[in-house]
Amino acid sequence: MAEYEVCILRIRMVVDMNIKERLVMRDSDLLIHLVQGEWTTKNAKIILYLDCMKELCKKLTKIEYKHVPRIQNEFADALATLSSMIQHPDKNHIDPIEVEIQDQHAYYFHVDEEPDGKPWYYDIKKFLAAREYLENATTGQERALRRLTNRLFLNKEVLYRRTLDLGLLRCIDATEATNYWKKYMQERAGLT
Repeated sequence: MAEYEVCILRIRMVVDMNIKERLVMRDSDLLIHLVQGEWTTKNAKIILYLDCMKELCKKLTKIEYKHVPRIQNEFADALATLSSMIQHPDKNHIDPIEVEIQDQHAYYFHVDEEPDGKPWYYDIKKFLAAREYLENATTGQERALRRLTNRLFLNKEVLYRRTLDLGLLRCIDATEATNYWKKYMQERAGLT
């Protein structure tokens, strides 16, 4: 019901702003199929919401519904998380959040120089390739290495980390991270 209430509020706002065309993108497959009339429900509470939405939609010249799977809706999830963290003294007003969308994702974690000259992931790659632990590794270190490698993937010589949405992040050493970061900052400044 919360999904319907949010959708109704948004359509009311659109109608009040005298907007005639609307694209509704939701991650609720059920809501979209019910509103489009592809599915039906016997739930009396939901039927009232559907009737309200259909009446509001008559005030628009065009309304289109699109299902966006939750896993592909990262931006909305990030905004929802961010908005839940904001505590504003005036509950009737919240300052707008400016969002800058980059052409590509940039993930960067600080990596210190490796004291032994080997990349930070050397032991991990060795374990993934040959399933061999370090000679003097304790049981706790072996267990930590096994747990760590659950989300890692070795493709030939390149190590990747799996993200929760099944994406892959390439693991790089300190030199490559520094070079990438410098290039990224130069591009942002328009120097290249």
